Amino acid sequence: MTGGNMGRLLFVDLGTGLIEERPSDPQDVELYLGGRGLAARLLYDLTPAGLDPFDERMPLIFSAGPLTGTNAPQSNRFVVTTKSPLTGAIGDSHCGGSFATQLKRAGFDAVVIRGRSPRPVFLEITDEGCALRDASHLWGQTTSETQRALPAGFGMAVIGPAGENRVRYAAIVSQRRVAGRCGTGAVMGSKNLKAVIAKGKKSIPIADPEGFKRLQQEITQMLLSHPMTGGVLKDLGTANLVMTTAGRNIIPTRNFRAGQDLNTPRLSGEKMRDELLLRPDGCVSCPIRCGRHLKYDGAEHKGPEFETIGLLGNNLGLFDLKTVAELGERCDDLGLDTISCGNTLGFAAELCERGMADWGLRFGDAEGLGAAIERIAAREGFGDELAEGTRRLAAKFGGQDFAIQVKGLELPAYDPRGCVGQGLEYATSNRGGCHIRGSTMYLEATGPVSIDPHSRRAKPPLVVLQQNTNAAVSSLCMCYFSAYAMIPPAIFRMNPNGFLYRSLMGILDRAGPVLKRVVTGGNPLQIVWFEKFLSTVTGKRFSMGDLNRIGERVFCLERLYNLREGLSGADDALPRRLLQESLAPGTGGVPLDPMLREYYAIRGWDERGVPTEKTVRRLGIRA
Repeated sequence: MTGGNMGRLLFVDLGTGLIEERPSDPQDVELYLGGRGLAARLLYDLTPAGLDPFDERMPLIFSAGPLTGTNAPQSNRFVVTTKSPLTGAIGDSHCGGSFATQLKRAGFDAVVIRGRSPRPVFLEITDEGCALRDASHLWGQTTSETQRALPAGFGMAVIGPAGENRVRYAAIVSQRRVAGRCGTGAVMGSKNLKAVIAKGKKSIPIADPEGFKRLQQEITQMLLSHPMTGGVLKDLGTANLVMTTAGRNIIPTRNFRAGQDLNTPRLSGEKMRDELLLRPDGCVSCPIRCGRHLKYDGAEHKGPEFETIGLLGNNLGLFDLKTVAELGERCDDLGLDTISCGNTLGFAAELCERGMADWGLRFGDAEGLGAAIERIAAREGFGDELAEGTRRLAAKFGGQDFAIQVKGLELPAYDPRGCVGQGLEYATSNRGGCHIRGSTMYLEATGPVSIDPHSRRAKPPLVVLQQNTNAAVSSLCMCYFSAYAMIPPAIFRMNPNGFLYRSLMGILDRAGPVLKRVVTGGNPLQIVWFEKFLSTVTGKRFSMGDLNRIGERVFCLERLYNLREGLSGADDALPRRLLQESLAPGTGGVPLDPMLREYYAIRGWDERGVPTEKTVRRLGIRA
């Protein structure tokens, strides 16, 4: 590919202070694009099997995509990749803001950081040179304090006290955006690296500038006119999902014991908009503006995303929006993942409720739960136990059946008992319990279509298709919300009780054989604007089938990494609560086993969940 990529990687050894530029491997770029895919390839190649996440040799990789910095809408994201200290599997986390654009404009597609500095440092990357700077004065500061103290005009990725103290679900913060999942902030802290900042003026090569400009205008207009990306998300942000999930009985409540609460409407996006919203906010080059700036009690605040509302609010029995916003802001400031933190607190509160622990945590106790967040970040008292995450807590105190995690990663705010395809997606996600490896729940419960959420029919091929597409999109470093625009606007206008809508849902519900053909045949579906942008920028023609194969290759490589690190098909599991306890009369748990067998077969894996030699060869993976 000639356009989109800078062709250079930055390698930094914090132990020796050596900083060197290396050319990227053209074949790896061809096979994996960038972002998530290229980082997975680098992580696999640069680490021996069994390396501890906190070993100084473990790489921490910041990567951008081929569209990053071009001002293509929703393209300015970066991926942070390492071995997760929470799961022991591949761990990647994604973030918006301006850091990715500045990294590309400084001349790099990715930066690979290894070693451990003898003292706190931050890494400065510019198009004129790169250097390690002393950060002793920043150590101990929050993420907001750190960003204010760093030089202005840079894109930033920083950690807070939680990362410094190696909390296993510590996050990395970039301006007001967060790379929250998998504990990448803990690995960064283990290296005595407080921040990475980047700034540059280089232009990103575009093979067809005029064609790109026309496409940019066309897609921006499409996003702005679409009922979801230009309507609901702009109006309510991700908090639009509060009432949707409550209506479907799938918003986590008191550690996933129920799917809604009578008080859930107090946390709704509508209430936030009507009573607290100051203005919307968004990432660089994104027209959607799904973020929220709130104003209350005489001050501005960051509005909580849906996941924060679901896990730190509804799941903990806290139903005051201001309280939830403040807890979310505090997690961001300390550098904590709100999903894992809220889930861990919910599990800990249930342990206390059952008499299995004596930490004094109670559902609905905002003061006690807020104090626990401070203890977690500092690893103080029982906070040191909670900083290990739910899987390790359960191993020590019991309660594995209701520890809501997959592969060690705590689940997000969608209960899969009301969207069973999402349950399969959680179980098979390479990074653990994750809602953005494919977002099947959007087609089962939270979007304008509703493929029978309690039926396993057609779900395995749908999950495979979504996972492959998502892997390609995140290797482009595009925002996942761009996928919303793939749903034809007319579907949003259909009467859910009308004949046409019910007929369409019936067809989709029985579409398993067709979906299998789509997945195994290279995906002929034309989701046109991803491949159009990539073709225009790189100068090489891409089809959606090409992107699907790239996504499948990325997903399979991640699986091979996990197998190398000791994971197996036995880890493609869900906690007993989600398998055997019902949310409502007449419903059951997630029928995982039969879906899993079909899923493995579609993927070309054996019955143990291991990719066959034929599959690895077909995908051209160097393993």
